[in-house]
Amino acid sequence: MAEAGAGVLVEETLQVFRDNYPGCEPTVGVAAPGRVNLIGEHTDYNEGFVLPVALPMVTVVVGCQSSNGIISLLTTAKEADEPRRLEFPVLTESNPLSPGLPCWANYVKGVIQHYRAGPLPGFKAVIASNVPLGGGLSSSASLEVAMYTFLQQICPDNGDLVEKALACQKAEHTFASMPCGIMDQFISVMGKKDHALLIDCRSLEVTPVPLTDPSLVVLITNSNVRHTLTGSEYSTRRKQCKEAADALKKETLRDVSIADLTAAESHLDAEVYCRARHVISEIKRTTDAAKALTSRDYWEFGRLMVQSHNSLRDDYEVSCPELDELVAAAMDGEGVYGSRMTGGGFGGCTVTLVDAAAVENTIQRIKDNYSGTATFYITKPSRGAHVLKL
Repeated sequence: MAEAGAGVLVEETLQVFRDNYPGCEPTVGVAAPGRVNLIGEHTDYNEGFVLPVALPMVTVVVGCQSSNGIISLLTTAKEADEPRRLEFPVLTESNPLSPGLPCWANYVKGVIQHYRAGPLPGFKAVIASNVPLGGGLSSSASLEVAMYTFLQQICPDNGDLVEKALACQKAEHTFASMPCGIMDQFISVMGKKDHALLIDCRSLEVTPVPLTDPSLVVLITNSNVRHTLTGSEYSTRRKQCKEAADALKKETLRDVSIADLTAAESHLDAEVYCRARHVISEIKRTTDAAKALTSRDYWEFGRLMVQSHNSLRDDYEVSCPELDELVAAAMDGEGVYGSRMTGGGFGGCTVTLVDAAAVENTIQRIKDNYSGTATFYITKPSRGAHVLKL
């Protein structure tokens, strides 16, 4: 079982800071979580609903201000491209930041560029994370929100949580060139212990949904595969959704019913029709699932999870053989309510809702039937971004 706690990570990060910045003592430490989306995939950029939880797995930033006008960053991520340490002057109106290499720093530079207070002082910071990179658990939003939270400690803004999430999303759009929806940054900022959050991605209204039943376990299974299509395919899906909405003369697919779509089928490209069918049905599944979870109807919630996976596999075509294997293995036993791929797709993780008494058997069954090597996380809803006591 993979370790998901943050305590050891914080201590290791503090030691890395002291080793690399001798004579300096970190005065600020923050953490921001990754997330797993229980249901509501590829609906956020269509102004639909999503139902994520924040994870105990986090990105940590520790550091201190400096007086030399230089920002110095160091990441401990083994998967990060070189250099893993870089320095640049604090930004000014005449000297804005711009994306480039190393790629990992673009997420950080984007947050610095779009930070809503200033001028920022120079600082030294070490970044570390135990959110799996490329696993569909939103390591990028975790990094963005952690960096933003760090900046809030050295140069306070007005504390508006929605504006914070939107600034982090803007950083990913403009510096990492990933046109993500708002879900990942929102849940990393606003995650609530023992709750999922039903997020209306149009109004940005958040409704906490209790997830406190001790007999219920959220099991994340990382396929440990990542297909390289993700970025380009994501952009293609967004364009197809817009094409469908435009053809139906609607602002977004949030405003389209299945009946509307069916009536217009002959006027749509077959692939675009299928993409829209997934989104429209997924938005309804998500609100239905929130009701089921509130009433503790776990079997209904699980049924909707499986429907979601099948729709993502067949209509949206963002699953892959490995994810399909994991879902099939999870569902082939007692005590499992539902299972589905989570995240953008083409690899990464599945999320499974399972009775606590059946967890170990479920994990063993997946190990026995999966063609690859999976990593498992038994997790629970955790809090959003927060300041650490160093």
